[in-house]
Amino acid sequence: MQSFSPASTSDPISDLPIGVEVESHAAPRPERVTLDGHYVRLEPLDPSKHTDALYAASHGDDKHVIWQYLFEAPFADHAAFKAHIERKAASEDPLFFAIIDKASGKAVGYETLMRIDPTHRVIEVGNIMYGTPLQKTPGATEAQYLLMRYVFDGLGYRRYEWKCNALNAPSRRAADRFGFSFEGIFRQHMIVRGRNRDTAWYSILDGEWPKQKAAFEKWLTPDNFDASGQQKKRLSDFK
Repeated sequence: MQSFSPASTSDPISDLPIGVEVESHAAPRPERVTLDGHYVRLEPLDPSKHTDALYAASHGDDKHVIWQYLFEAPFADHAAFKAHIERKAASEDPLFFAIIDKASGKAVGYETLMRIDPTHRVIEVGNIMYGTPLQKTPGATEAQYLLMRYVFDGLGYRRYEWKCNALNAPSRRAADRFGFSFEGIFRQHMIVRGRNRDTAWYSILDGEWPKQKAAFEKWLTPDNFDASGQQKKRLSDFK
């Protein structure tokens, strides 16, 4: 693990500012692995295993809220959703993981690793769809922690990115809560479902990860939750 270091130094010959030296080896590409936690398990998205549960979790009365800021609208029917899952499962970048609630054994959402750049060791988490049963649960946080741990500890990436619609207040609050640093707004960055999208950019660097990891692991300890699943201390209390 590299330690956090200043952003620049001086060239000994020209005395002009230059970036600090870093190891220039490429990182491995993420693979279709299973990542196990206390509350959820991430596993490669599989249409035959996950379609029915994901459709049920994301197409209830609150479906328009769930899909509001995603690239796709709620699907017209189960068949259209299944075709969507089949396309996503075949993708290499984004690489999709189903989020499995360990108590029920059902898929309750999905998320991806995307814009994978092994050369510069930069990667993004995105396409985050949390179904109704996953929202505001310990598993919702753990699903993010499991990918971060895989990226930093397992694969050795330097930079982990989070991007979202600048109008998506819940996603921006989540980025702050998970320890990402806000880097700015890319104006008129995309056209999504016929509407302008300004994009808010966030990141966590490898040198910042150990502190964030320790906070996640303390917060996720089962002793931090009461019998009804309510947290005793907030994630921010451990930072």
